[in-house]
Amino acid sequence: MVEVLKSGLYSTIQDLGRFGFQRYGVPFSGAMDAYSSKIANTVLGNNENDAVLEITMTGPRLLFKTQTVICLTGADLSPKLNDVSISLNKAIKVKAGGVLSFGKLNYGYRCYLAVLGGFQSESVMESKSMFSNVTKANKIAVGDSLKINTASVFNLEHNATLKVNTNHFKSKTIEVFEGPEFESLSDSQKALLFNQEFSVSQLNNRMAYQLNEKLENNLSPIITSMVLPGTIQLTPSGKLIVLMRDCQTTGGYPRVLYLNELSISRLAQKKPNEKIRLKLLKQ
Repeated sequence: MVEVLKSGLYSTIQDLGRFGFQRYGVPFSGAMDAYSSKIANTVLGNNENDAVLEITMTGPRLLFKTQTVICLTGADLSPKLNDVSISLNKAIKVKAGGVLSFGKLNYGYRCYLAVLGGFQSESVMESKSMFSNVTKANKIAVGDSLKINTASVFNLEHNATLKVNTNHFKSKTIEVFEGPEFESLSDSQKALLFNQEFSVSQLNNRMAYQLNEKLENNLSPIITSMVLPGTIQLTPSGKLIVLMRDCQTTGGYPRVLYLNELSISRLAQKKPNEKIRLKLLKQ
């Protein structure tokens, strides 16, 4: 078990998501930065879909009541084990009684904690990803006990580590593809989309990222249609809304662009007021 001594700003159990239930209005959910989540599991030799703890901006304080091996990836939140700094992207042995804590945010926005064998929380609709009204809780809380497997032996003697592409955190470029309503935009609107910088709004969460800068919009609403994580909607006010992992399954705003999974992961590591540039890729 892992006891939650401090929950952090917003920490949730996530795997790669809940597939096949969108026709019932159930979001995909899953790790916002699937790239980093997969790295954490790969370092430990886990299945890439094993559940991890997604930590946003401010880290929790966790007491390990059983020995295990962990890996931290994604954002650098100055992690410490028993008050000693530890590295990201590396297998770290944790003995029973070990306390994992976090400090200053150095880069990125979301950190991922994987444990050997994955977190063993309840699976609902074929996924352990936390989401309101689907799982019992939508985030961890002080006093929670997070179930993990006990490592009977420490079997990662090779100090496994993986090199991570730093552009994943540093690059302003977010690659996008044309959405279903892209051709309804004027040439001047298209030029603005790709020739200016946008900044991430304070209004960002697991459901959607709003961008601060507006794009003049004279498009008509569309008939309510399917949307997916990565869909970029253009609202009547001219705001661009990038739908993220917990987004709704249908929407009525024009879908002018969309992001692939890697671009979703990169955007998920951007903090409020960080600048991005959209780069159009041809399909």
